[in-house]
Amino acid sequence: MKTKNKYLKILPSVRGWMQMLLKVGNFCKRLIYFSTGQHQKPNRHHRFIQVLFLTTLLICLLFGQVVFAQTQNASGLVEQGIKDYDAGNFHNAVKHWQEALNQYKNNPSDAAVVNENLARAYQQVGENKEAIASLSAAIHDYGAVGNIEQVGRMKSELAQVYSNLGQPRKAIALLCGQLVDKPKISENQASQEIKCTPESAAQIAIKYNDKRGQVAALGILGEAYRLIGSYDQAIYYLDAAQKISPEYKSLVFNSLGNAYKSRGQLRELQADSANKASILSKEKEFTKKSVDDYERANQYFQDSIKFARNEKQPIAEMRGLLNLIQLGSQTNKSKIINDEEFDKTLKDALKVLEALPDSATKVYGEIDLAYLQRDAKGTSPFTDCATQLVLSSNMQLNLLENSILTSKKLQDNRLISYSNGALGHFWECSLDNEKALKNKKALKYTQAAIVAADNKLSAKDSLYLWEWQAGRILDRQKQKEEAIASYQRAFDTLEDIRSDILTAERDVQFDFRDVVRPLYQTLAQSRLDLLGVGAIADKQRANELSAVVKTIDALKLAELQNYFGNDCILSALNPKQVGELLKDNSVAFQNTGFLSSIILKGKTGILLQLPNQATKFKWIEDPNQEGTNKIVSSDKLQKKIAEFRTGLVKGKEEFNYDTTTAAELYDWIIRPILSDIKPEKVKTLVFIQDGFLRSVPMAALYDSQEKKYLVETYAIATTPSLRLTTPKARDRSTQKALILGLTEKAIIDGKTFDALAAVPNEVSAVQSIFPNHTDLIDQDFFPESFQQTLDKTTYPIVHIASHAQFGIIPEDTFIVTGKNQKLTISQLENSLRNLNSKSDSVELLTLTACETAVGDDRATLGLAGVALQVGVKSAIASLWNVTDESTSELVKTFYTNYRNAGMSIAEALQQAQIKMIHPKNLPPSEEMNPRYNNPAYWAPMIAIGNWL
Repeated sequence: MKTKNKYLKILPSVRGWMQMLLKVGNFCKRLIYFSTGQHQKPNRHHRFIQVLFLTTLLICLLFGQVVFAQTQNASGLVEQGIKDYDAGNFHNAVKHWQEALNQYKNNPSDAAVVNENLARAYQQVGENKEAIASLSAAIHDYGAVGNIEQVGRMKSELAQVYSNLGQPRKAIALLCGQLVDKPKISENQASQEIKCTPESAAQIAIKYNDKRGQVAALGILGEAYRLIGSYDQAIYYLDAAQKISPEYKSLVFNSLGNAYKSRGQLRELQADSANKASILSKEKEFTKKSVDDYERANQYFQDSIKFARNEKQPIAEMRGLLNLIQLGSQTNKSKIINDEEFDKTLKDALKVLEALPDSATKVYGEIDLAYLQRDAKGTSPFTDCATQLVLSSNMQLNLLENSILTSKKLQDNRLISYSNGALGHFWECSLDNEKALKNKKALKYTQAAIVAADNKLSAKDSLYLWEWQAGRILDRQKQKEEAIASYQRAFDTLEDIRSDILTAERDVQFDFRDVVRPLYQTLAQSRLDLLGVGAIADKQRANELSAVVKTIDALKLAELQNYFGNDCILSALNPKQVGELLKDNSVAFQNTGFLSSIILKGKTGILLQLPNQATKFKWIEDPNQEGTNKIVSSDKLQKKIAEFRTGLVKGKEEFNYDTTTAAELYDWIIRPILSDIKPEKVKTLVFIQDGFLRSVPMAALYDSQEKKYLVETYAIATTPSLRLTTPKARDRSTQKALILGLTEKAIIDGKTFDALAAVPNEVSAVQSIFPNHTDLIDQDFFPESFQQTLDKTTYPIVHIASHAQFGIIPEDTFIVTGKNQKLTISQLENSLRNLNSKSDSVELLTLTACETAVGDDRATLGLAGVALQVGVKSAIASLWNVTDESTSELVKTFYTNYRNAGMSIAEALQQAQIKMIHPKNLPPSEEMNPRYNNPAYWAPMIAIGNWL
């Protein structure tokens, strides 16, 4: 299941991913009346026009305000601006209204109306920054003259602009004043039950009984919640808007259809997660819920089309048809819309499109239909070349060329950019005997898209797409350095807006994998490939590797943030880049080496970074192969890694562990850099892994020549990013521990978690090491008791001996507690962040008996990022479940070493693992089961985050 990424279009109103305010033709006819010495106030009916949803709920407020002409010149300027606007000359309208505004500086009533006009004109030409400034000024001026009702309307419009720009949280703040987890909405008086702050747009509309203002505020609010992935809340608010007035059914139905479609996509993802976790009952449940949501979305879109058709609203009808087509395309497996219905809807859409007036809906409709696929598999039509388009090439080309003509008539830089980029992509993907000519056309239109997008940064949220596209075209033309420059500009632009993109829809992960990751990988690979072409100066090599490091680090941060879907990761980000951090001469970086992996198309690279030394890079190679065959393909490496992990997990079944695979991987990854990491200089290795490499413990790699595991030579730690790690030693002599444990069998979401018979021994060991402790075991351990205990006292050590599951989505990441309950990652985060003192007072979180979802490397992000997510500095956790006395032995030794202030966290874990590897060397008083030398028992425990 794939879903369209809302950020791959500029205001893609045709499918409701973004919104915009249209003031076109008779819908938003400007009725400001000006005269010399006299004025006429329009009647109440004309104070508002229609509330538009454009697949979302939009407000279009009429300029039905009285402007008192203070001077003949000012009146003339405003009148000329109105004529220009009605004629589509938006830039001229802006110019005249700006001049008029200069003369209304001392008259807030008149200035407010002019600013209101300006804001809409700016939006018409895609200058949202200026629109925000004008709307903010209008809000201030309306407030100054006491027109609070209009203040509320302007806040709704401003909220809409923020949503357009991918900032739905700002929109929510304006519309309601706060994020609401579970809004209480009455069946009879929906809007009256919504509790928002007094100064918010929704509350102002309620106070003044402004029905249309209420519908607009609630509709935009519903869409904003949908954009942050809160689909239940979105449906609540949209239902509330629907109950206020039946006048806008087509528009509300469109938004509700999108909300149900989005929730259906989430539930389909949850079904997939349940399948990977072998919870068949949950898979069946989520699949049914997903289909139910898709069917409701289908019905809402059908009703929207019917209503718009009856009311003769072609633009609204077009949006409904396009939404219905996209639903059919994205749910092809579920057959929500059969082939006959799909073809009929497409035919209707093409017919309506032909007669549609010039508008953004027409532009996006032409582009969407041109790139329509019967079974959409990707998140964007512009990151790859589609192979199964519905329309013929001639029809596709005709639609795209028309979209450029329409966008130019509208003078909207965002539309101009998007339509040119779309046509550029058409030529990029048209491969035949005229390849050179079509490459030229592709580059021409793509560069036009870049120019339009970069015009006052009016379409920054698509600029990275077209720069990336230009890079691909230049790459194909063998212009490597120019291609890299384009990729770099795309990367820089995306980094600026990444936070909004990655957090706006936290439950759907496809945008990252299909959009962000490929761009970052392409840039990294292009730079690395450049290093292998001819002679290259040391300084240039250093610069290229520095840029690669920055790209790889940004990739890992983006993936981690995307998984958790919030801003916590960025809030913990060190402002220094990796290169700057490695110049730190503190104890944190002494005797430490950093190994970063990057999985690229066809091969995998390893970067070695040592403090105050030049970065070194190598492709993973097989020393037993010759020539070009030496490089190990990414597919081959993934299979070898899977074989390595399987051998480790099943190792308990064998008395003697077979080290063959572990030795082979050691030869591929570690042996080529041995001369750089000599043990007398490097004591600790910190791994910053990519993709499937996260799922295995590097400590278990085996040196077949020295006959020892990697951990016997180096202390090992891992971190998602060096910039998210704060290496700092702490005083551990008087630490208090909170010990949480579960020994009983539990059933969570239909899945049975076996009793953990070894937990009592583990808990007893931790209790003995930390006399100053509090413990919650079995029935005493549940989410509420955990929260209440933390509210009373702060614990530097939190030890959890229970099942911990890390799924492919955050909702499947939780710790099993007593009473058949679960502590979700969100609850854990909230509990630790709500401490009376600083959250970083929790220094170490230990999780034993963990499980990660099989078949998806995103699951290990939950493990690698848990310490960062909950605000602690370090974590010790297991990559797989080892419910054995070996865990209590390892934990006991680790904590004993940890309490020794002279031993780092990584060293404490290293010595505990070495003790298990060589049980025969122990004195009689510390006798240990000789089978524990098998890495199946000691290897899964890893140190995450601060290694000191």
